[in-house]
Amino acid sequence: MRRRSFVGGLAAVVGSAAVASPAAAVTPRWSALPMPAAGADPWASQIAARGPREAWATGSALAGDGTRLPFLYRWDGTAWSRDTTFPGPDVPGWLRDVEFVGDEVWFFRSRDGAGEILRRSAQGWSTVPLPQTLWYYQDFTAAQGAAWVVGEDDTGMKVLHYDGSGWTTQPNPDGVLFIAGVTARTATDAWARADLSDGGDIILHWDGTAWRDAQVPLPPDSNVHKLLLEPDNRITIGGWQRVGEESRAFVMTFNGRTWRTTYPPLGEIYLERMARGPDGALWVPVISDRAFQSKYARVDGRRVTFSYGPERTNAIEVKAQELATVGSSLMSFGTAEIYGSKPNLMSERLGG
Repeated sequence: MRRRSFVGGLAAVVGSAAVASPAAAVTPRWSALPMPAAGADPWASQIAARGPREAWATGSALAGDGTRLPFLYRWDGTAWSRDTTFPGPDVPGWLRDVEFVGDEVWFFRSRDGAGEILRRSAQGWSTVPLPQTLWYYQDFTAAQGAAWVVGEDDTGMKVLHYDGSGWTTQPNPDGVLFIAGVTARTATDAWARADLSDGGDIILHWDGTAWRDAQVPLPPDSNVHKLLLEPDNRITIGGWQRVGEESRAFVMTFNGRTWRTTYPPLGEIYLERMARGPDGALWVPVISDRAFQSKYARVDGRRVTFSYGPERTNAIEVKAQELATVGSSLMSFGTAEIYGSKPNLMSERLGG
């Protein structure tokens, strides 16, 4: 039997017309993926994938004494399994951001309030402690030969830079009050959004020497939620623009030469969880209008269509919080609260 491609099936899921064929076509759907228990009241942080046989999911859950402990899950192409081999799985704190650096996987971790980078290689685990403890850890990103941690202490915003051998504190550009959403391709090509002290957002670029205004033509009165660094020097930015008393979503794309802005009809949706699907469209988990199913928006230019996750019996809320492309599949990670119980970890997959 001839199967449809993921791209064609994905379009069918969200309402595009299917072409009839002599053999029955298989239409990919969202399906539930079992996840081993993490503990009470889990918080889902991030899912990231290197390919169809390697994805990681992070977060924290309550222990019996009321402290929060980090958890880590690995997807091997077939199933999720819990990984407890990292240093200090029973030390209070959380695991959050995931970055693939060469053959290694790097995780940002808060351990008893102190920040550190966990690195997993074929030889095992190692750690890179931060040079100081911050009040709040906003963002982490890493590339070959570099890493950045953005946070705040009693003196204000801090951008900590790791060059493979040690840490330095990078000065904030003039007029910048707050930096977030840091992401990097290389040690000399990193991007972030910044709030200005006089209001408004700008996009910053690190060129190996300094953080500078990248002169991105953002819509006026706008806030940036997400930057995606994509292949072939493409960049995608998602956010919303204030228009009168309301806000509308916008998506900006850079093809290596020029920026193009579209306004998909999404309303005041927050685009921080936006991800590029294997079908080429942007996908965003949204608040569902069905208590027992998750909901996802597929954004292709100005065209927006929706699909729902599998039905979960007696669910009060199914909350997909993170998305990642895993080979030819789109995978989500979050929590599901079933009637009579606290939230449980959930994962769903489209295609595959």
